[in-house]
Amino acid sequence: MKITSMEEYGLRCMVQLAMANTDGPVSVTGIAENEGLSTEYAGKLLNMLRQADLVESVRGRNGGFVLARPTNEISLAAIMRVFSPDLFDEEYCNRHTGAADACVHTTSCAIRPVLWTLSNVVNRTLESLTLMDLLCGESEMHREMSEQNDRLTKTSKSGPSLIQIT
Repeated sequence: MKITSMEEYGLRCMVQLAMANTDGPVSVTGIAENEGLSTEYAGKLLNMLRQADLVESVRGRNGGFVLARPTNEISLAAIMRVFSPDLFDEEYCNRHTGAADACVHTTSCAIRPVLWTLSNVVNRTLESLTLMDLLCGESEMHREMSEQNDRLTKTSKSGPSLIQIT
């Protein structure tokens, strides 16, 4: 599984807005400079987030972007879905048919339940985390993710967790 650059930088733009200690908008230029992005790319990401109703744009000389909702109401899953679909969705098999019109494994596929389960674990994790959680700092987030991994391990019927956080 790979995180795309749009997902990474989109999350980082959202964190910049969340960290802003102001009631006013944050400029695209400011976000771009803080994240080492071009103004055009940061603007593109923020406009995608605006179309998903996660941020609002403010016009004018002192314009920019603000979060559309409080940080504790914006899940990481909602942010990630702006830039790419879930890891495994209903249409996944239809998109990977090879040279055929339909997947040759539609009636029996051992891969599908693995991908479905992996997608569910990733989605549950991203849904459980909010933008507010990312404001706590790396060591606190690492501790939280380790605890979450421990909970997954305890509920797993097959033994140790497949996801290890180091």
